[in-house]
Amino acid sequence: MKKNSIDKTLIVIVILLIVIGLIAVYSSTSVLSSIKAKYADKGGMIYLQRQLFTLIVGFFFMILFIFLSPEKLRKLVFPLLIISFLMLLAVFTSLGVTAGGARRWIRLWPSSFQPSELVKLAMVFFLAWYMSRESYNKDSIKHFIIPIALMGIFQLIFLKQPDFGAAMTLGIITFVMLFIGGVRLHYLLATSLLAIPVVIYLAREPYRWKRITSFLDPWADPQGSGFQLVQSLIALGSGGLTGQGLGEGKQKLAFLPEIHTDFIFAHIGEEMGFIGAVSVVILFFLICVRGFSIATRQSEPFNYFLALGITIMISIQALINFAVVTGMAPTKGLPLPFISYGGSSLVVNLMGVGILLNLSRYSSTVSVPEVVPQRKTKPRTYRYWRGRRYS
Repeated sequence: MKKNSIDKTLIVIVILLIVIGLIAVYSSTSVLSSIKAKYADKGGMIYLQRQLFTLIVGFFFMILFIFLSPEKLRKLVFPLLIISFLMLLAVFTSLGVTAGGARRWIRLWPSSFQPSELVKLAMVFFLAWYMSRESYNKDSIKHFIIPIALMGIFQLIFLKQPDFGAAMTLGIITFVMLFIGGVRLHYLLATSLLAIPVVIYLAREPYRWKRITSFLDPWADPQGSGFQLVQSLIALGSGGLTGQGLGEGKQKLAFLPEIHTDFIFAHIGEEMGFIGAVSVVILFFLICVRGFSIATRQSEPFNYFLALGITIMISIQALINFAVVTGMAPTKGLPLPFISYGGSSLVVNLMGVGILLNLSRYSSTVSVPEVVPQRKTKPRTYRYWRGRRYS
C-alpha cells in the first residue's frame, strides 16, 4: 500500500467541534462551578481545566493510533476486547464508582473512566476483523450468531449497571456493520423480533417507562418526568436564529439538568442559536462523509470495515444525542462526541479519529472499480470481496 497524505479536512472538522465543545463546556459550567462549595475557591474554570486535561490525553492516543501500521491495528483486536471486558467487570469491584443510581465508571487517577465507551470501539475492531477473514461466510447462521452472542454478553453487563443507552448503541452499531457486511436480512429481522419482548420487559421498569411517557407528551408533567425535555425545548426555542449570546443563556442556572454533558446541544442552541446548532449538525455530517470516503478507498476488507465502523460509531451517537435533545427520542444518557463534558467519550472518539486519519494515509490511489482480480487464484482484493455480497 502506498502512503498518501493525511486527511487534513477531517482534522479541521474535529478541531472545530472540539473548540465549540470547550466554549460550550466553559459557558455552561462557569456559574455552576463557582457556586459549588467544593469548587468555590477554584473559580469557574474547574470543568474547563478537566476537559483540557482529558483533551491532552485524547490527543496523545489519537497521535499514537495515527502512526500505527494497519497490520498492528489488526493485532489490537483481541487485546482491546480483553481490556474492555476486564474494565467493564471492574465496575462491580471496589474500583467502581456509583453516580445517579448507576454503577458505570471505574476510578482511574486523577479521574474516572466509563468502560462502555471503550467496548464500542473494541466491538468495531472485532467485527472488522471477523468479517474480513477469508473463512467468513455471510450466509452462515453460525457466523452470524458469534458476533451477536458477543454483543449480547456485553449488553447483559451494561444492563446490570444499568446502562440501557450503551446497550442500545452497541446493538445498533453491530447490526449496521453486519448489514453492510452482507449478512442475510432475515437473520437481522429475526434477531430484532426476538429482542422485542426483552425491550418491552426492560421498558416496563418504572423510571424507563416514565421516560417513554414523558417523551410522548413532556408537557403532561412539566415539573416531573417531563422536566428535562421541556427545559431542553425551551433552551432551543429561546435561542432563535443567532442565540442569546455566549454566556447569556439561562438554562445553565440549574434549570436544565446535565446541560454540560448529555444536553449540551440544547445549550449551544440557546446561546448560539439556530445557526450554531445547525453548524454542529453539519460538522458531524461532514465527519460521516469523510469517514465513508476513507472507507471506500481502502483496498483491504479489514481497513474498510474498521473505517466504516468508527464512522458509524461516532455518527450514531451524535444522531441519538440530537434526537434526545430535540424530543424525537426518549431521554438517554449519551454524550455528544467531541463536545459534551466527560473524559471517556472524548478520549475514545479521538482514538477513533486517529484510526481514520491513519487509514486515510493508506487509501488506495486508484478508484475501487479498477481494483479487480484477474483470476480467483490471486489474492482477494476489496473489490472482489465486496462483490460477494451481491452474488
